[in-house]
Amino acid sequence: MNKNIADLLLKIKAVSLSPNEPYTWSSGIKSPIYCDNRLVMSYPEERGAIIDAFVNLIKEKFPETEVIAGTATAGIPHAAWISDRLNLPMVYIRSKAKGHGKENLIEGTFKEGQRILVIEDLISTGGSSLQAADAVKASGGIVTGVCSIFTYELPKASDAFQQKQVPYYSLTTFSKLLNVALSNHSISEQEYLLLEKWRQDPENWLSSQ
Repeated sequence: MNKNIADLLLKIKAVSLSPNEPYTWSSGIKSPIYCDNRLVMSYPEERGAIIDAFVNLIKEKFPETEVIAGTATAGIPHAAWISDRLNLPMVYIRSKAKGHGKENLIEGTFKEGQRILVIEDLISTGGSSLQAADAVKASGGIVTGVCSIFTYELPKASDAFQQKQVPYYSLTTFSKLLNVALSNHSISEQEYLLLEKWRQDPENWLSSQ
């Protein structure tokens, strides 16, 4: 599954690799890789394969899930397709409470004590995912875990999830994607090593070049 999803993301250019001209994330981190899984919405066949993979993963790892929660905004469409396929209720979680009306942080309803799975499009540092998990807990839900399409496998994210004791799984990973990109000649061996060096220490990656 990991290899197929990695190949799919590269095929539709949802993941771009540019080790020589790094991208800048909103956090300010310079990165040789950029993942935009919102592009998945525009490809019905690939979208279906991703939802199939999500459903299989959820049935295997989180069969007790009662509610699917999408993170705003990129996780919302995937959560909607998953909840429809599993015939489960869905909510979505804002990054901050709405500034008018009922000032909701979570849109939709669930009962206190229900088991809720958070759906993300990707995991970088883990901050937004765990913020969403905290919002669910504060509203009385039980967070079963977090699932995403892709993870950068950053040590910072692993440490954050472990500290919060929230299990998380991704359909594919940075390591798997690099292996696929190397095997289909999308990157050279030198670029492979450079990208892997970034993953180990993204904040100081450029200064060490």
